[in-house]
Amino acid sequence: MSTPPNHETLFTIEATPVKFGPGAADDAGWEAARLGIRRAFVVLDPALAGGEAARRVLEGLRVSGVDPVVYTGIRVEPDLASLERAAAAAREAGVDGFVALGGGSTIDTAKVANLLTTHGGGVMDYVNAPIGGGRPVPGPLRPLLAIPTTAGSGSEATTVAILDLPELGVKSGISHRYLRPGQAIVDPELTRTAPGSVIASAGLDVVCHAAESLLSRPYTTRPRPASPAERPPYQGSNPVADLWSAQALRYGGQYLRRAVRDPDDVEARGFMMLSATMAGVGFGSAGVHIPHACAYPIAGLRHAFRAPGYPQDHAFVPHGFSVIVTAPAAFRFTFGADPAKHVYAASLLTGQEYEPDDAGALPNALLDLMRDVGAPSGIAELGYGEADLPALVAGALKQQRLLAVAPRTPSTGDLEGILRGSLHNWEVTPAQAG
Repeated sequence: MSTPPNHETLFTIEATPVKFGPGAADDAGWEAARLGIRRAFVVLDPALAGGEAARRVLEGLRVSGVDPVVYTGIRVEPDLASLERAAAAAREAGVDGFVALGGGSTIDTAKVANLLTTHGGGVMDYVNAPIGGGRPVPGPLRPLLAIPTTAGSGSEATTVAILDLPELGVKSGISHRYLRPGQAIVDPELTRTAPGSVIASAGLDVVCHAAESLLSRPYTTRPRPASPAERPPYQGSNPVADLWSAQALRYGGQYLRRAVRDPDDVEARGFMMLSATMAGVGFGSAGVHIPHACAYPIAGLRHAFRAPGYPQDHAFVPHGFSVIVTAPAAFRFTFGADPAKHVYAASLLTGQEYEPDDAGALPNALLDLMRDVGAPSGIAELGYGEADLPALVAGALKQQRLLAVAPRTPSTGDLEGILRGSLHNWEVTPAQAG
């Protein structure tokens, strides 16, 4: 494999150890003890408190000699204050490890609480520059056992924690290899109580993770870093990440509609959980780009949307919906960078064959899936209009660590065109809107 002089020649693949299958949650205590945890800070989605999943996990911890300290003060789509509260509670509890039971917001809260408990500092010290200080994580964290209950953000397999910064009108995150959980338990039975709209948003996030990482710029097109410490976490498309991303796309096309439609379809929800973990490994190496860069200001700039099935105590755009609404337009824009790979992504998602120059194959496949699972029709349905486009573009431009791995680098005008084209992905009738 030849690369131009002074370009990257290396890529890395790292993955969380995963235990998968119905009933896997019953091993939570054994796994926590194996990780060396004796007093666990259990970050628990409050919607699960008192339920069967929490009972199983907490009982398993106690039986295995692990003392659980339960914390339910998480916020769906965490903000700065909620993460600081969790970290303060963990420090006060004097724990030596963490267990997260819930969706991506729960696992991300545990990651940040673990970081601050282990190494000190404030959340904004570690948030990616230029929004935060970009302080590097100085060393390993305490053990973290991640048990997702949605299908899913893939946070159990990633090095990233995301937070909402409404005062800045944007979302951002902390990204470092030490944030990756030490063990994941993925149990399809834990998703039975998740509403269809939650499965839809999380599943569309999986599909977008997989497509973006599969279509990211090849790792060999980046400049070679001056030292290994400067190699970015998101390195670009590579042969191993592509395998994980491709299989996640295939499962998304096969199972997401079923998983949304029937909460008792454990097979479909299980394969969506597995695909979330697979996509997490893929994009943890290759990266995500334009749809995620646009999603952060879409979720952070205005808080007016209330999605059915989610907590109604505050308005927010669920992450998967904020990501998917710009994906069709984004992939129309990037098509010329690698037509064959875009068509391949569409084929993985639908199982169909397309002409090699079909620029609409992937956007149309995504639009069909979005409609079928009840996604918002565009960013207008999330509360935005044309007057908001400059602010949305400005927010997307702040996500340079993501835009750097796009297969075609967007200009300010290109981002405005993508967002404008995403205002209405399809027309909504009054009956559908009401």
